[in-house]
Amino acid sequence: MKALFIGGTGTISTSVTKQALKKGWELTHLNRGQRAASPEGVETIHCNVRDEEAVQAALKGRRFDAVFNFIGYTAEQVERDYRIFRDKTDQYLYVSSAAAYAKPCASPYITEGTVQGNRFWQYARDKIAAEHFLLTKHREESFPVTIVRPSHTYSDRALPVGVQGRSTWQVARRMLEGKQVIMHGDGTSLWTMTHADDVAVGFVGLMGKPEAIGEVFGVTSSETLTWNQIYTHIANALGVPYKPYYVTSTFVAETSPYGADLWGDKANCVIFDTTKIRRIVPEFNPTIGFAEGARRTVSYILDHPECQTSDPAYDAWCDRVIAVQEKAKAELIALNEQAK
Repeated sequence: MKALFIGGTGTISTSVTKQALKKGWELTHLNRGQRAASPEGVETIHCNVRDEEAVQAALKGRRFDAVFNFIGYTAEQVERDYRIFRDKTDQYLYVSSAAAYAKPCASPYITEGTVQGNRFWQYARDKIAAEHFLLTKHREESFPVTIVRPSHTYSDRALPVGVQGRSTWQVARRMLEGKQVIMHGDGTSLWTMTHADDVAVGFVGLMGKPEAIGEVFGVTSSETLTWNQIYTHIANALGVPYKPYYVTSTFVAETSPYGADLWGDKANCVIFDTTKIRRIVPEFNPTIGFAEGARRTVSYILDHPECQTSDPAYDAWCDRVIAVQEKAKAELIALNEQAK
């Protein structure tokens, strides 16, 4: 079986590549070659997928059992893929996002049939538009699309957190330095983290499955945790106490550049139903609980200094938020005392 991955070296696609090779797929990566090199056993075509003519030339005369796009974000980009691959593959798999589900959530219980819509986050609206185009082409022309919706997926190279700057390392660094870390809300909303190695089992299991054509699949862990539990696992893996500083999601979103995805994603309670993918891919049974995943990721990051990207601007913002809120609290307490 032959597959083409558009991308192939990112957070999710690196794990999917390893899983596909393990399953015996003949694999080709199409990317610009600006990230890590593809692993041994993978053919690489260095080409910018945005250059439609160049891609057509590079793939002339070739056909694939499956094409997986890991870097498609807008309807315009999948329209290009449709033109390129409509006669070159038996299955086109598109990585969408659980952020596409309607926010705020009418119910925390999420299935593939949950209504879409996200007025808070352009990224999510773009994914919705891309899905709509692809599913329309399936209905009208039998374009062989399969859509996958992962949620918050992480790898060994970066810790998943709620509020972050340019990198997640600065949150871990604050923990190591004994500082408080910004926690949106009161840390009790429910969330799901899924390791990329677990996601990969689901993704590869859908490849080459005729019954997956024209369908949408949520691909997430079934483990649901509060944000306080998530950060406690991270702190435990670092060997330090968890010291949260609670700030409302609205305050973060309205007063910083770091809250764009809060109301559109992370500030919502979600509990994912994975019945559909487990019926099609019985081997999909996520085994990396977040306590273990946090230990793995922390261990990897501490052993690889290149993963420890500092973000002084984010660190300073955290300190300012804490100082401003503490000042407001002190002033209100003083006013309350005067009013007695």
